[in-house]
Amino acid sequence: MVTGGCGFIGSNFIQYLLRQGDFTGRIINVDKLTYAGNPDNLDGIEKNNPDRYLFEKADICDLGLMEDIFSRYAIDATCHFAAESHVDRSIKDPGAFIYTNIVGTFNLLEAARSHAGDFILFHHISTDEVYGSLGKEGLFKETTPYQPNSPYSAAKASSDHLVRAYNKTYGLPVTVSNCSNNYGPYQFPEKLIPLITLNAKEGEKLPVYGDGRNVRDWLYVEDHCNAIWTIMKSGRRGETYNIGGNMEMENIVIVEMICDILDELSPVSSGKNDHRRNLITFVKDRPGHDRRYAIDFTKLQSELNWSPQESFESGIRKTISWYLENSEWVRRVRNNEYQSWMSEQYKL
Repeated sequence: MVTGGCGFIGSNFIQYLLRQGDFTGRIINVDKLTYAGNPDNLDGIEKNNPDRYLFEKADICDLGLMEDIFSRYAIDATCHFAAESHVDRSIKDPGAFIYTNIVGTFNLLEAARSHAGDFILFHHISTDEVYGSLGKEGLFKETTPYQPNSPYSAAKASSDHLVRAYNKTYGLPVTVSNCSNNYGPYQFPEKLIPLITLNAKEGEKLPVYGDGRNVRDWLYVEDHCNAIWTIMKSGRRGETYNIGGNMEMENIVIVEMICDILDELSPVSSGKNDHRRNLITFVKDRPGHDRRYAIDFTKLQSELNWSPQESFESGIRKTISWYLENSEWVRRVRNNEYQSWMSEQYKL
């Protein structure tokens, strides 16, 4: 079972898994199809894999339905992506994050526990945001104390603790991964890189929080998928593994890089703002905005021989090119609800 398999990372993971020669099983994709869950992300997957892929539109907060799916499909492993994940939305509506990220995870753990005899692994996808914020130095390690600063990260921290507790209390076989910021194809355009890419392409303002000097460690989504599968196959049960891209970047540097690449790939033909950097607009910082994240993935590297393969320079070009080449996908996801939310959020 892959939960949230129509979302950004989940859909990339399903595509990745079906390409792997060492995966011979069947995938049951469980997704509620909220605003960020998009079946277009998996266009053609069911047709091309009729015996290996099935989709169930379902809410992980419905315990009875989760237990039914576990029974009907004899689920033996779960990779749990499904979550409300955008910090800005968690500030506006924390209740949805508490319900989905905590109660939903609890329901899945309960369903897995009720099938303990056949169950092999519950892999839980989490975030580096549970660790809080770093100063100019240091890295998040698996032993770093949790100090979440937003409703989103607090809800994810809670779900991490639940997963660990089910391993220690009930012996449920689990692994947890805490990853840095992902980017790549199919990411919903409320996130920094697709938001800036699409706004810049269309000559719209480019909102940057605060002074733009917040630092994130960036991880190309296919590298993340490879790390997850590596952990699921070979990771020690009951353990947490940090996944990082070894690529710390200030937000403003990324925004400027996107502008320059777009100027190269899709030059503005005429008029003002012929250089897209002129579109950068600094907006009021969001509450509790963590200053810096950076991941130490030594444990994953030393135990399981994993390292990211994609450089940021090559990954960002692949990502921008994908958005330029998939304008119909972009058109369908950028609906009126999203546009209204973005205008209100950034006061543009």
